[in-house]
Amino acid sequence: MSTINRSTSVGTTDRTPERTLGQLVVDATSDLSSIVRSEITLAKTEISADAKVAGKCAGMFGGAGLFGFLGLVLLLFAAVYGLFAASLPVWLSFLIVAVVLFVLAGVLALVGRKAMSKVKGRPERTIATTQETIAAIKPGH
Repeated sequence: MSTINRSTSVGTTDRTPERTLGQLVVDATSDLSSIVRSEITLAKTEISADAKVAGKCAGMFGGAGLFGFLGLVLLLFAAVYGLFAASLPVWLSFLIVAVVLFVLAGVLALVGRKAMSKVKGRPERTIATTQETIAAIKPGH
């Protein structure tokens, strides 16, 4: 019995076999899943950075509230000590202490408000890259 070598055929080239539709769908699904995971990771990173800034701002607002409260407490102490002070009238003792502490509270509140205005509150880069991804996926674009 003779064997015929059928592996040699006329017109064949060395190229990779065509992928099936199922393989292409699996790859596209995998790529899309990877893109979505990357977008979610980017959004988490941006939001956590903004949350840190917002936490610092909340601390400044808390400090402003604390100094405002201390101003009220010192106003009460000033009333007691003002009764004993002979060099200034009682009303002037109240006024001086209250003005200094309320000015300090106002400065802290303004600094906190300015810092809070820098918080974006939304993941800008994630939104931009997601829109680019959607534009690239849409047919005809």
